[in-house]
Amino acid sequence: MRKTVTELAMPEQSRRLIRLAPYTRVSSGSDDQLHSFAAQVKYYTEYAAAHPEYELVDIYADEAVTGTRMDKRDDLNRLLRDCRKGKIDRIITKSVSRFARNTTELLTMVRGLKELGVSIYFEEQGIDTAAIDLEMILTFPGMAAQKESETISENMRWSYQKRMESGDFNCCKAAYGYELIDGQLYINEAEAGVIRRIFDLYLQGCGKQSIANQLNADGIPRRYGYKTWHLNAIHYILNNERYMGDALLQKNYTTETLPFRKRRNRGEKPQYYVENSNPAIVSREIFQAAQALQQRKTAGGSAPKNRYPFSGVLRCPVCGHAYRRQVTNGTAFWLCSYKASGRSECASDRVPENTVKDAFMRMSGKLADNREELLGDLIRQLEKLQSRTSSNGERIYQLNRQIADVNAQNLVVAQLHSSGILNNAEYAAQSGELNRKVSELRSERRRILMEDEDNEVIESLRALDEIMADYAPTGDFDEDLFGQIVESITVVSKNALRFCLAGGLALTERI
Repeated sequence: MRKTVTELAMPEQSRRLIRLAPYTRVSSGSDDQLHSFAAQVKYYTEYAAAHPEYELVDIYADEAVTGTRMDKRDDLNRLLRDCRKGKIDRIITKSVSRFARNTTELLTMVRGLKELGVSIYFEEQGIDTAAIDLEMILTFPGMAAQKESETISENMRWSYQKRMESGDFNCCKAAYGYELIDGQLYINEAEAGVIRRIFDLYLQGCGKQSIANQLNADGIPRRYGYKTWHLNAIHYILNNERYMGDALLQKNYTTETLPFRKRRNRGEKPQYYVENSNPAIVSREIFQAAQALQQRKTAGGSAPKNRYPFSGVLRCPVCGHAYRRQVTNGTAFWLCSYKASGRSECASDRVPENTVKDAFMRMSGKLADNREELLGDLIRQLEKLQSRTSSNGERIYQLNRQIADVNAQNLVVAQLHSSGILNNAEYAAQSGELNRKVSELRSERRRILMEDEDNEVIESLRALDEIMADYAPTGDFDEDLFGQIVESITVVSKNALRFCLAGGLALTERI
C-alpha cells in the first residue's frame, strides 16, 4: 500500500495509527463480486493486521440492492456519519463502482470526505484521493461505472420487452394466491381460498372495508409478515385480472436515466394483454361480475339514500363536530351540524360542496404528480428510522449478512452454469434452493420489522402510495378514490381545507 503525501511528511515518532474503515458491497448481480460478505470481512481484517500503521475501526457492508441510489445503502450512510463524527481517517474499497455508480454522488462524497480530512483508496483503480487531482481522475471511472449501470438496466428492459412481445414473459413476483416456481405461476390453495372468499363476499353486497374487517377479525394472514388487511388490498384483488387467468404486462416501467425510478405506465410504454396466461382462481364470469358491480357503485347506483361522500368526514375547526349538508336555491353547502341546530355558536363558515370536490381534485392531482417525492421518500425515511430504533436491530443485521452471503453463492452457481461446469438440471436445483433460502430470510426480516409499532403507519402509507400509483385524473370528482384515501377534512378557514389521509399524512389545499 502506498503511503499518502501527508503520511510521508510526518516524523516517525509523531505518527499515530490511521483509523481505517473498509467498505464493501456484496452483489448478486455483478460479475466481479465473487466473495461472500464473510470472506471480505476476513480479507480486510487480515489486511489491517498486516499493516501496522492502521487501526481497524469497523467493516461497513451493504447488500447491493442497488448501486445507484444512496437511500438504499444503509451501511454507506453509516460510514459517512462516522466520518463526520471524526472516527475515521481513511476508507478502503475495492473499486469506484463498488463505492458509487452515480458520478454526481461519487464526486459529492469524495469532496465532502476530503474536507473532513478523510482519504479513500480504490484498490482496483489504484486511486488514492489523498495524492491525486480528484476532479481529473475520479470523473472517468465514475462515468464508466454509471454508464455500465445504465447499460445493464437498458439490457434488462430490452429483454423484458422482447419476452413480453413474444408472450414468454410471465411475471417477476407472484401475486397473493400464487407461487412462482421456475418462471411459472402455480395456485397456492390456502391463499386462493381467501381470494375466492373476497369475491364471494363482495358479490353478496359486502363493502371492501367490511371485507377487510372480516379477514382481520378471523386472523387471516397476509404475505411478508403483514398483519392487517386494508381496503386498498381488497380493491387490488378485485381488480387484478390474474385471478381470472389473464395478465396485463408492463403496468409499471423503470426510468431510463439515473436515479432509476419505477413509474406507473400511463401510456408512456406499450402494454400487452395475455389471455389464459396462468391458472385462474375465480371464473371469468365471477371476475367480470365484480367489475360490473364496482362500476355501478362508482356511478352511485347502490349508494344509500341521504348518504353523501362528505358525510362524517368534514369537520368543524372550532367545535370538532361533523358538518352536514344543506341545499339552498339548488346549491349544496356543508356547515357545522351543531351550529346549524343551534347547539353551538361556532364561527365556522359554510362551504360549497363543489368547492370541496374541486379542492380534493387539485390535492389528489398534486399528490399523484409528486408521489415519489412525497410518499416514496417519506416511506423510506420511516423504514430507516424503524430499522435503527428496532429492538431487533442485531437480528436484522445478521439476516442482512446471511442474505448477502446466499446471493453471492447464487452468483457463483450462475457462473458455474454459464461456464458449462453445471448442467441445466443441476443449476436449476441449486439456484432454486438458494432462491428459496433468500425468500425465507427476507420474509423473516420483514416479520421482525413488522413487530415494531411504526409498521402500521408505514403500511398505511404504502397502501396510499399503491392507490395513487393507479390514479389517473379524469377531470371529475372520483368518489371511489376519495373514500379510499381520505380519513377526514378540517375546514381550516374559508380559504383552506386540510385533508387527513391514510398514514396520518395531512395536506392543506387553498380554496
